[in-house]
Amino acid sequence: MVNEEMMSISKKRGFLYPSFEIYSGVAGFYDYGPLGGMLKNNIMNLWRNYYINQEQFYEIEAPTIMPRETLKASGHVDNFTDPMVKCSECKEVYRADHIIEDAINKEVEGLPDETLTQIIQDNNIVCENCGGKLGDVESYNLMFKTQIGVSGKQTGYMRPETAQGIFIAFKRISRFYKDKLPFGIVQLGKSYRNELSPRQGVIRLREFTQAEAEIFVDPSDKTHKNYEKIQDYTLKLYGQKQQLENLEPITITVKKAVDEGIISSEMIAYQIVVARKFLADLGIADDAIRFRQHLPDEMAHYAIDCWDAEVKTDQYGWVEIIGIADRTDFDLKSHIKHSKEDLSVFKEYDEPKTVTKTKASFNMKKFGPTFKGDSAKAKEILEQTNPDEIIEAFNENGKYTFSINDNEYTIDDTFITFKTEDEQIRGERIVPHVIEPSYGIDRIIYSTLLHAYTEDVNDEGEKRSYLKLPAKIAPIKAAILPLVNKEPLTDIATEIEETLRLNNIITSYDTSGTIGRRYARSDEIGIPYAITVDYDTIDDNSVTIRNRDTFKQVRIKIDELPDTILKLINGSIEFDNL
Repeated sequence: MVNEEMMSISKKRGFLYPSFEIYSGVAGFYDYGPLGGMLKNNIMNLWRNYYINQEQFYEIEAPTIMPRETLKASGHVDNFTDPMVKCSECKEVYRADHIIEDAINKEVEGLPDETLTQIIQDNNIVCENCGGKLGDVESYNLMFKTQIGVSGKQTGYMRPETAQGIFIAFKRISRFYKDKLPFGIVQLGKSYRNELSPRQGVIRLREFTQAEAEIFVDPSDKTHKNYEKIQDYTLKLYGQKQQLENLEPITITVKKAVDEGIISSEMIAYQIVVARKFLADLGIADDAIRFRQHLPDEMAHYAIDCWDAEVKTDQYGWVEIIGIADRTDFDLKSHIKHSKEDLSVFKEYDEPKTVTKTKASFNMKKFGPTFKGDSAKAKEILEQTNPDEIIEAFNENGKYTFSINDNEYTIDDTFITFKTEDEQIRGERIVPHVIEPSYGIDRIIYSTLLHAYTEDVNDEGEKRSYLKLPAKIAPIKAAILPLVNKEPLTDIATEIEETLRLNNIITSYDTSGTIGRRYARSDEIGIPYAITVDYDTIDDNSVTIRNRDTFKQVRIKIDELPDTILKLINGSIEFDNL
């Protein structure tokens, strides 16, 4: 299988390998080796180029440990769970929906615990380890719990997503943007989920890297200023209709998808296009990418539209690597409720509006004797009550009745009077909605390596296996290869390597074995260009550049190398045009 061959190269050549190997390993953790770490950084920097340079968002960095209050407000403490089932014999623990799907080949994710328990019983599903009976399904919180401070009095959790750090800092971020919607903020960093039984390698990790953007928009305006530039872009969409009716994905223009209501807004559509272009830059082929819309029963309760960018794999089928959601105002309103902080922004009207307002005036001399300790609460309740409701009660009964903590109070128009007047207003305070593209960097790296893995025949007629990584993300950009390991060729090659590295071009210097074997080694790890120093170099001060993918070779002057390699990497020139 391609997956096994790719992982073999990844482990052998220093891209990816299981963590803690000398202690038998721990599921859900992977190391990035020397080349993997560089590849990861290159992919994250490419992502930054999209969202910071092109979209003009800014990046923040929030703590990875969060106090319980923040994750209680976000809903993670109560709801961030997976269904767990334990073997009554060997005590092995499984994720219930996964063991069911493996046993009966049926999608059951999202079903209630009681339903999953019944399915296990009805189908006589037993422990995969010992064949023992499985117990009842229970919800298990996925967050890593810890204590903040030596006293242990404050509970904390390793963050399960980077997004909450942005929502919590919203007041300062909004002030930074001068409260002018729309604006976006991004964060790249580690997140943690204590998965029950991670069995899919890099696809399901307990410690992973996310790249998320939170784009704050006016709830009444989800257009995008650059929509016209992308409206004719073609996407492969696997919408709700196609899934529910067992149809194939459709290929459709962005404009048609938005006009027909398949995609809910220009904002969501624009982010889908950004994700598609990003994946294309990683070298993932069109036919291996689709955008799947969440079904009604799997859509998060706070979302009004959500699409997953999925990549086809030979081992795991279609795998979600990017999620793009309209989270509405759920997150900000949750933090408003729990923190009592104002997380709204002032929306200024194009022209001032004249509105008729009814204002209340309170007779506080009567409030104290009547409400005593509840005076402030009574005033707050009456201020929040629609004035028309109170006025109507006064007109009908001469009194208005309300409750405070099960105590009933009655007032008349000597407690409160109303005055109606016209007022010009320049705007209103609103709680923004959030458009969130969320990228799983580790899954993206896995997908990139998987689709970069290539088998063909080399320029010597031998079968070769190599990583066809795009030059802009390849860990090493050029291999420096003296034709033979002798002076003066080695001296010239060393000078070339130093010059390229001074120009921020990462290189590999190799003198071991035949030139063909060295080409093969550099191809295998995805080096796009090989620079060969031969005896003609001594006379004409030029070298041969070989293209990894086409075997094409051209001669070029040494002093032109840095500029040429940089232009090849950024795509401003094509190799065939050298």
